[in-house]
Amino acid sequence: MGDSMRFADFERIVFFTGAGLSVESGIPTYRGKGGLWHEYNYEDFACQRAFDRAPDRVWDFHDKRRAAIGACAPNEGHKIIADVQRENSRTKIITQNIDGLHQRAGATDVVELHGSIWRIRCDACFRTELSNETPLGERRCSCGRYWRPDIVWFEDALHDKTVRAAEQALVECDLFVSIGTSAVVYPAAAMPQIAQRAGATLIEINPEETQASHLYEHPLRGPASAMLRTLI
Repeated sequence: MGDSMRFADFERIVFFTGAGLSVESGIPTYRGKGGLWHEYNYEDFACQRAFDRAPDRVWDFHDKRRAAIGACAPNEGHKIIADVQRENSRTKIITQNIDGLHQRAGATDVVELHGSIWRIRCDACFRTELSNETPLGERRCSCGRYWRPDIVWFEDALHDKTVRAAEQALVECDLFVSIGTSAVVYPAAAMPQIAQRAGATLIEINPEETQASHLYEHPLRGPASAMLRTLI
C-alpha cells in the first residue's frame, strides 16, 4: 500500500494521534505495556476528586510529568506530520496527547482533545495561561484558588468546542490517518467512523491490531515514524 499511496494524493488530511506516536520520543503510553497507569493510580493523581483532596500532591505529580515531557524532543513522526501540514495548509491534526510535541515540531492548528500539560487554568475565575515553568512556581491564581493543569483528567468531560472542531475537520477530510491510538474511549472512538461516513480513505498506523482496526482499509503495522515515512 505504501508504494501506491502518498500524502500528496490527498487534499484534506486529518492526522489523529495518540500516545503511540510519542513513545519514540521517550514518553510512556498510559494503558499499554509499561504504561503510566500501571504504575500509578489515577484516583490519587489524575481526577478532580484527587485535586480537591490534595492539590499539592497532585501538582507534585504533574510537575514531575512536565519535567519528564520537557526533556523529550519531537521525533521523526512529529516532524513528518508538521512537514505535510506545511506543504498542505488544509491538513488538520487531532491529538489525544497532552505533550505539545506536535507544536514543538512546527505544527499548527492542533486540536488537543485532552488539553495540554503546558496550560494551566483557574476554575474559579476562568483564567487560562500557557506555562512551561517546571516546577510551576506559583500554584495559586491571583484570585487565591489553585491553578490546575488544563488537561482532561479521568472523569472529566471533553470541552464541547474542542469536540466540535475535531468533528468539523473529520467531515471535511479525504484522508484520515490514525497513529498510535487504540481509540476505544468515546468520543475518540467515533472519529474514524465520522471520517468513514464522509467518504475518506482510512489508514491505521499501529504496531498491533486494535479494537477499531476493522474500520480501516489500510493497516500499517510498525513504528509510527517508519510507517509515516512510507507515505511521503
